[in-house]
Amino acid sequence: MPNPQTARGPARDRSAFLALQKHFPSIWTAIQHQPSWEHTSVVVPSLSLNQEELSKVQGASFYEERLLFSLIRLRNPRAHVIYVTSHPVHPDIVDYYLQLLPGVPSGHARQRLHLLSVYDSSPKALTQKILERPRVLDRLRRFIGDPRRAYLTCYNVTELEEALAVELRIPLNGVDPELLWLGTKTGSRRVFAEAGVAFPDGAEDLRSESDLLGALEALTRRGPVRRAVVKLNEGFSGEGNGLVDLPAEVPAGAAGHEALTEALQNTRWSAAQETYPAFLRKLSQMGGVVEQFIEGTEVRSPSVQMRIHPDGKPILLSSHDQILGGSTGQVYLGCKFPADDAYRALIQRDAMKIGQVLARYGVISRFGIDFLLVREPGADWKAHAIEINLRMGG
Repeated sequence: MPNPQTARGPARDRSAFLALQKHFPSIWTAIQHQPSWEHTSVVVPSLSLNQEELSKVQGASFYEERLLFSLIRLRNPRAHVIYVTSHPVHPDIVDYYLQLLPGVPSGHARQRLHLLSVYDSSPKALTQKILERPRVLDRLRRFIGDPRRAYLTCYNVTELEEALAVELRIPLNGVDPELLWLGTKTGSRRVFAEAGVAFPDGAEDLRSESDLLGALEALTRRGPVRRAVVKLNEGFSGEGNGLVDLPAEVPAGAAGHEALTEALQNTRWSAAQETYPAFLRKLSQMGGVVEQFIEGTEVRSPSVQMRIHPDGKPILLSSHDQILGGSTGQVYLGCKFPADDAYRALIQRDAMKIGQVLARYGVISRFGIDFLLVREPGADWKAHAIEINLRMGG
């Protein structure tokens, strides 16, 4: 399946990238098992996502600071970190993270930290800004020193991050861009099916209004459905979603087609600036899905964070309960850690099944899996896998 999420960037050098990636397992092993092994972690917290969709997310310009938790790597006295941003990070914020390092004087850690800013607020991915600046690339190479002892970490991966890894001659701690389709809404549903976990009834790989109408009609024929969700393949934080209120009865033929068309045109969008024509335009470009809107007396939206090591072993990292809001109740606002004891084991079990499928495809590094859980009085929680986020979430 083609990769719909890959960004358009410089000419690709796949052979060079794959050659670099072969070295990553040995670097990872040395870091994990040889505390005295000197190494450099290059952190580029670029949001290499659809910029039109990203513009809907309030405070997106501050998301580059989300990976500052990676400064914890400086607890190893032989570790160096290079952290690149579009704008300088305030010194007080850096001090806050450094004082969290256990048993490490902040002055010593600061000597091993290089903060680099490109001073560019344009609506482009940070990685693209770096690739457009030869002097910045040269500075990064000088900071890195021996590329055999360095690796690149990014918020998410596209062809841009692949190109940056090749430019810096260091491997990437992230998913191969050829596998990004696994983290789209369409790809997520296919992985869930392969893993044998429950997920909402619906249809994927939709690219037109006709596709949407066909999916909604089929959904209503399979059983009573009050509401459905339409999602863009590359939407995030719930901002690419819309809630469709379906007719109580959908008649056959032209009348049913007309009723569903009207329902689609009256979709309630998570993003205030979204419109139906704009959604259809983006749907034709990136594809999307239709799903039954899961409802119940009690509803929770937890998430599980995982990592797949370079040796292919999936590891559970954490879980949390998402706090959702917005006009349709699907926009991510924050979280509570950890997920509720009542269902944590349930979602971790399903997450491990999903992680094992992703590992078989060759996915490595961190990712998150969102779930929706419902419970009726006197019954147990039922879990539905919702989407896979192949990026450093959580």
